Amino acid sequence: MLICLTVRRFLCRAPACPKVTFAEQVRGLTSRYARRTSGLTGVLQAVALALGGRAGARLSRRLAAAVSRMTLLRLIRALPGTAVSTAPRVLGVDEFALRKGRRYGTLLVDVETRRPVDILPERSADSFAAWLEERPGTQVICRDRAGVYSDGGTRGAPGAIQVADRWHLWHNLGEAVDRAVARHRQHLTAAASASPPAAQDQAAPQDQAPPAAERSGGIVGRTRRRHADVHRLLADGCSQAAIAAELGLSRNTVRRFARAADPGELLVRDWAPRSPGILHDHETYLRERWNAGCTNATALWQEIRGRGYRGGYSAVRDHLARFRGNAVIPAPAPEPPKPRAVTSWIMTRPGDLDPADQASLDAILSASPELAAVTAHVRTFADLMNQRRGRDLEQWMEAAAAGGEPALKSFITGLRADQDAVTAGLTLRWSSGCVEGHVNRIKMLKRQMYGRANPDLLRLRVLLAD
Repeated sequence: MLICLTVRRFLCRAPACPKVTFAEQVRGLTSRYARRTSGLTGVLQAVALALGGRAGARLSRRLAAAVSRMTLLRLIRALPGTAVSTAPRVLGVDEFALRKGRRYGTLLVDVETRRPVDILPERSADSFAAWLEERPGTQVICRDRAGVYSDGGTRGAPGAIQVADRWHLWHNLGEAVDRAVARHRQHLTAAASASPPAAQDQAAPQDQAPPAAERSGGIVGRTRRRHADVHRLLADGCSQAAIAAELGLSRNTVRRFARAADPGELLVRDWAPRSPGILHDHETYLRERWNAGCTNATALWQEIRGRGYRGGYSAVRDHLARFRGNAVIPAPAPEPPKPRAVTSWIMTRPGDLDPADQASLDAILSASPELAAVTAHVRTFADLMNQRRGRDLEQWMEAAAAGGEPALKSFITGLRADQDAVTAGLTLRWSSGCVEGHVNRIKMLKRQMYGRANPDLLRLRVLLAD
C-alpha cells in the first residue's frame, strides 16, 4: 500500500531568518529531517532492544523495513536514558560480570515490579552506598551473602532491612555438607551392601579410586606439603592473611586448607576413574565363561564378537592376562557412591529420593552417626527455611554447633557474621530470585552482543527492553 500525504509548505518573510522555507509536520507521524515515520522508528527500536544489531537487521528485512545493524545500534543509543530519582521500596542488588574474572558491575532491581532500575559500572561498597544516599526511600535490600553490598547497604540506607537470599543460604549449607561427607567418606562403602547384587555387578567400575593414603603423584604431594605448611604456620599463631603472603597462595586457598583436618579431605575429587573401555559391556560374560572353564583368549574373543564386540584380540588377551593362574575370577567389588552424590541425597527432600538412593543413604547413615547428625540438622534447617521460622535460627545454630562437625561450625560462623540478614531472609517473603533472573538475561545479552557489548549500549538494552 502506498499512502500519498499532502502537507503544507511555509515561507518565512523575515530576511534574517535562516529558515527560508519549512514543511508542516504531522504529529505522531513525521519529524524534521527523519528518514522514516515515528511509528516505524519505534518498531525498529523495539527490534533493536530485543535482538541487537545483526539479528535485528535480519528480522527487519522480513518486515519490509530493511536497515543495517549499525542503524539499529544508533537507534538504541538515541533513546533517552533512564534517570532514577528515588530508590524503590524493595531493592534487589547483585553483581554481574562485564569481563569475567576482571571487571564486575552492579545490577539494581525493583523487586516489587521485577524491573531493573539502574546499573552501576563497578562492584564496590562505596558506589552502592553513594547510590542509596542520593536516592532515599529504600526499606528492604535483598542481596546475596557478599560483604560488599552488606557494607554498602548499611552505610547508604542504615534504616533498611537487609535480606539474605534463601537460595544462597541453601547453597552455602550444601557446600558445608559436601565437606562433611568428604571428611567421613570411609563410611560410604556401606552403601554397597544396600544395593541389589545385580545392580552391584552392573555398576561395578573397571577401576576404583585408591585410598588417599596410598595415592601418589605431583598434585597429591604438593597438596600434602601445603596442608602441612598451613597447619604448621597456624600452630605458630600466624593469621591466614600472613600465611597466604608467605606461601604465595590466595586467601581462599589458605582458608580451604585450614578447614581440612586431614589432607585426604582435599584429595577426594582429585582422582577420576577412567571411562569404561570397549570391553565394559562384555566383562560379565567373560567372567562367567572363565569361571565355567573356558580360559582360551582366542575362543572368548570370537564368542564376544558374535555378541557385538568390535575391538581387537589384544584387548581381550590383556584383560584376561591378569587372571592367569586363577581358577575363578571374583566378582568386582562395587564402587562406593561419590561424595557429591551422597551430598545430593542428603540435600534432597526424603520423599523425592529414588528408593535405591534412599536405601544407600540409610546404610551410610547407619554406619556413620556423624553424617546421620548432619542429615538431621540439614532437614531441620530445610523445615525452618520452608516454613519461614527465622525466629528459630539461633536454636538451630546452637544445636548444630553442639554436634561438633567442623564443616557445620564453619557454616554457622558465616551465619553469625550476617545473622540479622539471615534471620530476615528466613522470615520475610522477599528474595533475590528476580535479580538472579535479570543477571541471567544479561549473560544472554552479552553473548548476543559479542564484539559490541559496550557498557553504555548494554545498559540501555537492560533497562529499556520490555
